[in-house]
Amino acid sequence: MTEQAPQSRAAGVSVETLLEALPYIREFHGRTVVIKYGGAAMLDEGLRDDFAADVVLLKYVGLNPVIVHGGGPEISRYMERLGLEVKFHEGLRVSDAETVEVAKMVLVGKLNSEIVQRLNRRGQPAVGLAGEDGSLFEVAPVDNADKVGFVGTVQRVDVDVLNHIAADYIPVIASSASDRSGQSYNVNADEAAGKVAAALGAYKAIFLTDVEGWLVDTGDTGSLISRASVGEVEEQLPGIDGGMRPKLQACVDAIQGGAQSAHIIDGRKPHSLLLELFTDAGIGTMVTP
Repeated sequence: MTEQAPQSRAAGVSVETLLEALPYIREFHGRTVVIKYGGAAMLDEGLRDDFAADVVLLKYVGLNPVIVHGGGPEISRYMERLGLEVKFHEGLRVSDAETVEVAKMVLVGKLNSEIVQRLNRRGQPAVGLAGEDGSLFEVAPVDNADKVGFVGTVQRVDVDVLNHIAADYIPVIASSASDRSGQSYNVNADEAAGKVAAALGAYKAIFLTDVEGWLVDTGDTGSLISRASVGEVEEQLPGIDGGMRPKLQACVDAIQGGAQSAHIIDGRKPHSLLLELFTDAGIGTMVTP
């Protein structure tokens, strides 16, 4: 009896976890969830496997996951190997023609196919896309193009392309695009995910990052904001620098387009996607209308 007790306790914990997840699975069934995939979750082998397993599980239980991915650290690594300068301005990669070429090679030629293969191996067919495929993204230069170069902003998302694919497959979208003249642009993956979520009217938009969520400086340490409204985010945006700014702007874009909530979560935690969606506590920052 004594030897069996730990197994019974473990089984009890597992059952409790499943029961906690059940109402969320019921609520989210048939809903579209846009997931921005990037940061440490793309670099660590164990986290890559966890992410693929989580996304496939979402599809199995009736959700419609759509992945939009970046690849910042990998792009920077290849640029350094080629002797190119890595530089950012207000959270955006400063992109000359060579930078855009490297980014496209890494995003479309390497990372996108790797994500698709990993999902396929887990038992769910996936389809890789870039902004040019089916004219998915219509882009134009960002307002501060004089400072960041060939960085594009997404002006329109062709949801017909995504709806056709998402009916049977998991779409995996690389944040790369060209304008009508054929000029290629580096597109911030957070912005792309927010615009995709808005265009699809996604139920949720989830942004995986390398911090706990939206942290506000309180002196010695940052304090996590677990919940904020769109109005509160917009009020604070002008004073926010670095990579958090495009993430918060993307949350605003998603919700103003019809998403019911947007979440910034720590992708360094195993199965962070499931923890945010299917547990009462959740993790990270949730932005609501």
